[in-house]
Amino acid sequence: MSDLKTLQEICNELGVTRRAVQGYEAANLVSPARKNKYGYLLYGKAEQNRIKEIKRYQQFGFQIKEIKNLIDAPDCVVREALERQVVKRKEEQKRLNATIEDMNELIAKLSK
Repeated sequence: MSDLKTLQEICNELGVTRRAVQGYEAANLVSPARKNKYGYLLYGKAEQNRIKEIKRYQQFGFQIKEIKNLIDAPDCVVREALERQVVKRKEEQKRLNATIEDMNELIAKLSK
C-alpha cells in the first residue's frame, strides 16, 4: 500500500495543481483509489499513471473534452487524433515563425 499517495504528494511529484486534479475528477477522467482514516484522498499507481497521461495529452494541446474521448480509445483512434494534432501544431509553428521573422525585420529597421 506504500504506492498510495495523497493529493498533495501527487501534485508535488507530477507537477500538477490541486485544481487540475480536481478538474480531472470532475470530468470523470480519474478518481482517487480511496480515502485514508483522516479523510485524505489517496491515489495509487494506476491513478498516478492516468494523471500523467492526461497531463501529456494536455501538453500535446488537447482539451479535457477531447482527452475524455482519447484516454480509453483504441490505438487507431488515438493515432488519428495525434496525427491531426501534429498537422495543427505544424501550422501554428509556421505562423509563429512568420511572426518572429516580421519582428526581426522590424527590429533591424529600428536599429538603423
